[in-house]
Amino acid sequence: QVQLVESGGGLVQPGGSLRLSCAASTSIFSIARMGWYRQAPGKQRELVATITRWGSTNYADSVKGRFTISRDSANNTVYLQMNSLKPEDTAVYYCNAFKDLGMAQYSYWGQGTQVTVSS
Repeated sequence: QVQLVESGGGLVQPGGSLRLSCAASTSIFSIARMGWYRQAPGKQRELVATITRWGSTNYADSVKGRFTISRDSANNTVYLQMNSLKPEDTAVYYCNAFKDLGMAQYSYWGQGTQVTVSS
């Protein structure tokens, strides 16, 4: 079992920045992949960015060049730095941890943090 606690959401003006944090209850090196997803009202949850155990990253086209995912392994925390925010980035952002144990895979979610981009 992995508990994930997100923080850092809030209200920001267009063009502004926010940094989201996701603290995991276990070593992030035991997790194959961690990531951020988001869900806007009336829309499906979508991938924002992921980072693997080996440090490889992946981004949705809509956030490339604006968002950066990173990790602090000493504190078992993954971050999402969001710059040049747009109103369309408004959503609930969820942290995800994906564990691959070979015969079984497990996906864990945080409770979500609201990001609102508005003037």
